[in-house]
Amino acid sequence: MGKVIAIDGPSGAGKGTVARMLARRLGFEYLDTGALYRAVALYLVQKGIGPDESDENILETLKSVSVDFKDGRVYLNGRDVSAEIRTKEAGHYSSVFSARKPVRDFLFPIQRKLGEGHNLVAEGRDMTTVVFPGAWEKIYLDASAKERARRRYEQMKDSPNPMTEADALEDVLKRDRRDSSREIAPLSKSPDAIYIDSTSLSPEEVVEKILKAIGD
Repeated sequence: MGKVIAIDGPSGAGKGTVARMLARRLGFEYLDTGALYRAVALYLVQKGIGPDESDENILETLKSVSVDFKDGRVYLNGRDVSAEIRTKEAGHYSSVFSARKPVRDFLFPIQRKLGEGHNLVAEGRDMTTVVFPGAWEKIYLDASAKERARRRYEQMKDSPNPMTEADALEDVLKRDRRDSSREIAPLSKSPDAIYIDSTSLSPEEVVEKILKAIGD
C-alpha cells in the first residue's frame, strides 16, 4: 500500500475537485469512489434491479459486471461511462444502492486494489473509516447545505438534466439523510481526520489548507 490521503464528506462539499487538484500537486493517483458507485447503480438499474431488490439478486447481478477507474475515467465492462453516470438519476440510485451490503462488498476490494503500490488521493463517504482506515492522512471536507446545493445547481444547470436550486437543495438533504443514517458504513467523521469547512473557501484555498496541515 502506498501513501493514501483519504477524503470524506457529504455530497457537494467539493471532494472531487479538491482531490483531483491535490493529486496533481503531489503527483499522486486520484480515485473517485463515488464514480464507482454511480457506475454500479447505472448497471443495476439497466438490469431492472430496483432499490427493494433482495441482496441475493443484487449479488447475482453483480457477478456479470466489471468496474474500473483509470485516469479520471470510469469504465463499466470496459465501456467509458464517465458522462452517463453524472445524471441526477445516477446520483440518486448511487446513494440508494451504496447502502446495500452486496454493492459495498463488491466495490471494497476494487477500491483497496487501486491503492496498492500507488500514492493515492481517494475521496468518498467512508474512505477514512472503512476502506482506508490506516490512511497516511485523513481529511473530512464539509460545507453548509445551502452552499453545497448552490454548487450542485451550478454543476447541473447546463447538463441535459438540469435542476432548480430548490431541487438541488432537496437532493443534497436527501443524500445527507441516506448517507448518514444507513446501517452499513454511514457517513461520519473519523476521530483522527482533519476537519475543513469549505463553505467560504475556493478549491485552491482548500488544497492549500490540506497541504499546510499535512506539512507538505
